Amino acid sequence: MSTIDAPYGVHVHDPHKLGRHVADDAAGRVESGPASKRIITAYGFWIFLLSDIVMFSALFATYAVLKDATAGGPTGAELFNLTNVGFETAFLLLSSFACGLAMIAASTRNMAWTQIGLLVTGVLGFAFLALEVREFADMIAHGAGPQRSAFLSAFFMLVGCHGLHVTAGLLWLGTMMAQIFAKGFQPNIMRRLLCFSLFWHALDIIWVALFTIVYLLGASQ
Repeated sequence: MSTIDAPYGVHVHDPHKLGRHVADDAAGRVESGPASKRIITAYGFWIFLLSDIVMFSALFATYAVLKDATAGGPTGAELFNLTNVGFETAFLLLSSFACGLAMIAASTRNMAWTQIGLLVTGVLGFAFLALEVREFADMIAHGAGPQRSAFLSAFFMLVGCHGLHVTAGLLWLGTMMAQIFAKGFQPNIMRRLLCFSLFWHALDIIWVALFTIVYLLGASQ
């Protein structure tokens, strides 16, 4: 455990070493200050992500209640194409891996590999979104739109909300690529890139839950 000698002989315990240490040459003491902006920004963004997860939890709960309310219409076993969903899952997981590589490149200030990693992330994310839109279009074309039953309303709301988040992430990604290209790896840009990375990985976690609860369980019933 890290111990900081604060003024007036008070010992401040800082187990996670979040404080900024400032040496006091005259008194031979060390003062603790506020955490860095990077840590504060990441902490604040995690709070936002947790609020987003609470919203998705409510949508999952709604789907769980309504999944059998088909009103005589098609069920998940009749509608879901697991091959298509498998490709969606692979694209999104690979995009998260590419995003991680881009963050490693950004930490070393490598412009070329950072941009390549972000570009691959965007291409894979767009491929995921295109497959999801095609899935929705096929379902609606066969009369299985969100108005057909409570089950389909809950399905479109849950999966569609995730798709909207991916769309927002792709727009954010394009903005980050432009900022890095124009201004380089400035501290404020690196903090925004960190937030984008957290957001993109969170979408992966939510999709894994979607894939398991909605598609796998739905197709087996």
